[in-house]
Amino acid sequence: MAQQQLQAEMQAGQQPLPLHVAIIMDGNGRWAKARKLPRYMGHRAGVKAVRRIVEACRQRGIQALTLFAFSSENWRRPKVEVGLLMDLFVRTLKKEVSRLDRNNVRIQFIGDRTAFNPKLHAMMDAAEQQTTNNDGLTLVIAANYGGRWDLVEATRRLAARAVAGELSVDEIDSEMLGRELCNANLPEPDLFIRTGGEQRISNYLLWQLAYTELYFTDLLWPEFDAAAFDEALNSFASRQRRFGKTGDQVEQSRRA
Repeated sequence: MAQQQLQAEMQAGQQPLPLHVAIIMDGNGRWAKARKLPRYMGHRAGVKAVRRIVEACRQRGIQALTLFAFSSENWRRPKVEVGLLMDLFVRTLKKEVSRLDRNNVRIQFIGDRTAFNPKLHAMMDAAEQQTTNNDGLTLVIAANYGGRWDLVEATRRLAARAVAGELSVDEIDSEMLGRELCNANLPEPDLFIRTGGEQRISNYLLWQLAYTELYFTDLLWPEFDAAAFDEALNSFASRQRRFGKTGDQVEQSRRA
């Protein structure tokens, strides 16, 4: 009943919603271990959770969803597990892209693609091209992504422009740097969710999360569903986002 009431409030515009949600999908391996299953089965169950949350975002009018699918640090995992993850990535793309396209979802990948094999790289490019004109939910998949890598790459591009005489060092400011980062075409995340009980951001969207509301849950990612997502949205709606202002200033601007 509470979930139905929340959805009704969202549809009526009474419940403040995040425009952009970023998620670290943690706990697939632990979910599998608790059931005496191989870790790979946890990742497969995690794909089903992705489907649920993508659909929940579409239904609730979220504009963008960024998912941390594979970090630049995940290459340190056992080679067998990394190979299985890459295989799952390929098979999921084959299966899901057309369905997402039919649902007006635009797919975007962020991260260093050079580490992926040519087949996967081409599939990522094709998925982006196939869905480029969709204007519903933007689904961003962070693959071989790291927040520090993102900042270094942006800095290198600005440095190259400065060396070429296209801009002076004094012109470089936070706004210019922000435009060089991944996801620069989207609003910065309003809400960050991490499942699995850990309470850290793990080199994820370091710049973009500066003023994001953080939400942590003990639920493992395969257990995370629409009801759990609504709990996170409820938490977001209850917070006062001040962006450096006082609480009184925020309230005054709302009444104005």
